[in-house]
Amino acid sequence: MIINLEDVTVAKNKTILNQINWKVERGEHWAILGMNGAGKTALLNVICGYIFPTKGKVEVFGEEFGRYPWQEIRKKIGWVSFSFSEKMHDQLQNIGLEVVLSGKHASIGLHEFPSDADMEKAQGVMKSLGVTYLERQPYAHMSQGEKQRMLIGRALMANPEILILDEPCNGLDFFAKAQLLRTVEQLAAEQATTIIYVTHQVDEILPAFKQTLLLRDGGVFATDRTDKLLTSESLSAFCRTPVRVQKKNDHYLLEIEAEVRANPSQT
Repeated sequence: MIINLEDVTVAKNKTILNQINWKVERGEHWAILGMNGAGKTALLNVICGYIFPTKGKVEVFGEEFGRYPWQEIRKKIGWVSFSFSEKMHDQLQNIGLEVVLSGKHASIGLHEFPSDADMEKAQGVMKSLGVTYLERQPYAHMSQGEKQRMLIGRALMANPEILILDEPCNGLDFFAKAQLLRTVEQLAAEQATTIIYVTHQVDEILPAFKQTLLLRDGGVFATDRTDKLLTSESLSAFCRTPVRVQKKNDHYLLEIEAEVRANPSQT
């Protein structure tokens, strides 16, 4: 078991996470689906050891939170988020290769001259992501979609055992989103790394994510196989409103059903 959460609760003035139970086995790819404010970011912070649970047990890589140096755990987790781009101001003039290289030590910027082996690895990562054309491009001149792929490359540079993609399509246009999702699909197929994809959009949940956690109001609404959860019936209950879910070309599409009921007392 690579992640094991038992009755995890986080309460600060109000309950942020409530009795979370969740298990992830090595090699599984999971989607976490939840609306804004559902507790997705708080859950990720608990896994990475940035938030202490009020109660409950957190185990990652078989080590229990509070009984093991969590900074060592974090070295095995790559966390890519749209918000992280805001922390990259010091790398705006760094070229793509330097951004990826900085991931080896999870630093903002390069603080030592990279070895030939590091250079070769970074170039290999960029090639696998289809962004070798950005090797000499300043980070500041990249599109948002290109920046996101650079951040994924940066995370892969450290050989993470868990790769967390935290709403990576936020702020992307439809073309950049399609490109990024193809990259994620390729990663899931080729990497042994466990991938956790966090989103509030059903259409971003790719076939590679066989398991899904539905998070609502800080609690687990359901966990199961993705094809069992992403149904009209299940998501109508989850969304508290009637929705219709269809699957087209291996992508899930969700529509809100408008209920129009004639008032029998009116003619």
